Amino acid sequence: MTTEPDPHHWRRARRLLAAVLAALFAALLAYRVLHAGHLEQTALFYVGIPAVIAITVALTARPKSATGLIMAVVTVGLALSGPLLGEGVVCLVVAAPLFYLLALVFGLLIDRARRRDGRRGAHLLIVPLLLVMVAEGATEATSLPRDTTVSAVRAAAGADVERALAGTPSFGPFRSVFLRAGFPVPVAAEGEGLQVGAVRRITFTPRRSLGIGARPEPRSMTLRVKQRAPGLAVFEVVTDTTLARWLDLREARFAWTDAELTVSLRYRRTFDPAWYFGPVQAYGAGQAAGYLAETFAR
Repeated sequence: MTTEPDPHHWRRARRLLAAVLAALFAALLAYRVLHAGHLEQTALFYVGIPAVIAITVALTARPKSATGLIMAVVTVGLALSGPLLGEGVVCLVVAAPLFYLLALVFGLLIDRARRRDGRRGAHLLIVPLLLVMVAEGATEATSLPRDTTVSAVRAAAGADVERALAGTPSFGPFRSVFLRAGFPVPVAAEGEGLQVGAVRRITFTPRRSLGIGARPEPRSMTLRVKQRAPGLAVFEVVTDTTLARWLDLREARFAWTDAELTVSLRYRRTFDPAWYFGPVQAYGAGQAAGYLAETFAR
């Protein structure tokens, strides 16, 4: 004995599929517009995209839980963003928690509003919150301070830090779990000397994006000694194709005594919102400073 398929079930399934496709298309369109306007590193992108998905789902579907469907669409969108948009592993790893957090917040707000009044326009309640969140970084007037310095200190007793810094660097593997998540690894270096003007050129593992048919892109960094004093060497970044997609590194400062080595990295934050990318970039830069301190103090 066969049972007839439930027409209501099929209508609901088609509506949910349409909502998923509409949300993904809206997110892709928003990405293209923001990329064309060079706003892909602002809060308009990292807050706006999850909001576009949430609002599109709310407009095109009536799921039992908007939160669950929004999270599912974000998951599919992140899985497709690497191959379709040419993003790398690091970008996905860093951005994913922010996308999920915002998707969760918007979804819960929509579900709560619907439970209270059942109106289809309940999603509009998130608009005031959205306007405040996406403004950051879109203009200089709405941007928070970007210049940051992080430091790491390592014991250097028995190590000839000055000699190590004056020679051609020899780098080892990362011990930091965060840096091993896909960040570029230094594989070769050229240059020596600590006199002002001395240059170092460091070659890193090539960038391998998840884009379809993408080829590895070579990455390197050139630094030059700009300040020298007893127990101090400051390198300025001349060119950088390694971290430029992640942050704007300006200088690396090495200060040492017989007991310890302090490495300070000065950089400019390039991503918004600051409440998320500020701590993430500071942590990553701090791990990099620790790696350099261990390298020259061992």
